[in-house]
Amino acid sequence: MSFDGLFTKAMVSELTSSLKGGRINKIHQPYKNEVILIIRAGGVNHKLLLSAHPSYARVQLTHETYDNPSEPPMFCMLLRKYLEGYILEDVYQVDSDRIIIFEIRGRNEIGDISHKQLIVEIMGRHSNIILVDKPRQLILDSVKHVSFAVNSVRAILPGQPYIAPPEQHKQDPFSATEEDVLKSLDFNSGKLDKQLVEYFSGVSPLFAKEALFKSGIANRTTLPKTFIGMIDLLKRGELSPAITETGNKESFYLFPLEHLKGQSRIFSSLSEMLDRFYFGKAEQDRVKQFSHDLERFIVNEKEKNEKKIIKLEETLKEAEQSDQLQRYGELLTANLYAAKKGMKEIEVINYYDENGATVIIPLDPRKTPSENAQKYFSKYQKAKNAISVVVEQIDKAKGEVEYFDSLLQQVQSASPKDIEEIREELVEGRYIRERQKRHGKKANNAKPILDHYLASDGTEIIVGKNNKQNDYLTNKLAARDEIWLHTKDIPGSHVVIRSKEPADATIREAAILAAYFSKARQSSSVPVDFTKVRYVKKPSGAKPGFVIYENQQTVYVTPDVEVVLTLKKSI
Repeated sequence: MSFDGLFTKAMVSELTSSLKGGRINKIHQPYKNEVILIIRAGGVNHKLLLSAHPSYARVQLTHETYDNPSEPPMFCMLLRKYLEGYILEDVYQVDSDRIIIFEIRGRNEIGDISHKQLIVEIMGRHSNIILVDKPRQLILDSVKHVSFAVNSVRAILPGQPYIAPPEQHKQDPFSATEEDVLKSLDFNSGKLDKQLVEYFSGVSPLFAKEALFKSGIANRTTLPKTFIGMIDLLKRGELSPAITETGNKESFYLFPLEHLKGQSRIFSSLSEMLDRFYFGKAEQDRVKQFSHDLERFIVNEKEKNEKKIIKLEETLKEAEQSDQLQRYGELLTANLYAAKKGMKEIEVINYYDENGATVIIPLDPRKTPSENAQKYFSKYQKAKNAISVVVEQIDKAKGEVEYFDSLLQQVQSASPKDIEEIREELVEGRYIRERQKRHGKKANNAKPILDHYLASDGTEIIVGKNNKQNDYLTNKLAARDEIWLHTKDIPGSHVVIRSKEPADATIREAAILAAYFSKARQSSSVPVDFTKVRYVKKPSGAKPGFVIYENQQTVYVTPDVEVVLTLKKSI
């Protein structure tokens, strides 16, 4: 785990220097397990994220934007009641555990001094955010309720006394000496990294493996010295927060992880690093929860139309053999004198063949020769008429596959608000039924909320991430001479540069956005077309988001999340 006790200690130090003494001005709960506190400290508004997400639990300062629900959850309203306007007196860690306590002081509704504790326990799927009345050590509420039926040691419920998680009785690495490390290790047993984790609190397998790697040939001298040396760096606050990438996997920590033997990128702060590491990860996880049924429906519809195309193409292949049916009818008509009722087949000279070869014509023994001939002519006529209908059906099914393929790409790069717009689009297209309307739901005619970015030269770039946004951006918002971009023959977002003559660098940055928010996100040298908005047309009766365009030029770019983040931060 990357967010271990040592990382927690470093994060507490970062939070203390930025937030201590600040005033809590606003509180939001954008998602079920995450709380945002807006804290005014040092003349600056800081956005503090507290997350009890089962996979992405953490505490950090963030610059990310989160969409708030129209109605705040009960836990959020309780936090507002007890904490808004209060002062953050202190932030500290419990021993070397992943438990952070925010000491908060203010005046209650009758003017008396009130002390509260906001406790964040980072423990994987058991992570929690708990509001405690400090004098009584009584739980006021928590983001997750845990009864004695779930945990026999302690209940986390309103009105219950707050009991800290059981102690692990490990040694504090910050007070340890090289001799302590040496005493804790059994070099004959091997698995020295696991021994370090078992003996010292706050030490994760990640830190232990790095210590083992840096010590070279780990022996009684090198390993204790390396371990204590790394702890001393943390004591002095000499951190180099880094994300280390190996293959398709990324790991973050207080310093580059050399034992992973990958490429590392250094950040100026822990919070900046976490913003980069979790960019899109937690949101994609939430989107999966919100859109599971929607994604399954889209995949099923896409596969259904793909199977339909296969069957229609088989029908078309049979229909295209209709000339043989006509030939059988004509040959049988010319040889009626030789055919008798009851025959199962007849062999006649094929006068269509230059060599005068014979052909065997299957017959229905229950029909007369004349009726058999008419049957072949009738089948020929039906097959001929079917060709145009089947071709039309194939084109329609291919259009559906293309449409659902684009929706699938949009779902995979969507935010929760984008999912609702995709759902509305499917309702309007009569693919799915409308959900029962809830209080506070956005009206269908509301303008879509688009993503805005700033190019290096300050030019605004706008991205539509679903068909509703794409239609609004291209057909209503963008001016006729502004520049429009889209990945060439690949499902993706509409992108507009709010400039009539943007610089080449701006076009390239916008193209990177178009490639990143497309099905080709993981590819390289992605072709992106760009043209003026005036040359982009929506055909009459076309599906949402579908356009045709001309007078385009093409640029090849490789999607880069770092560029996307840089352009987003500029806003």
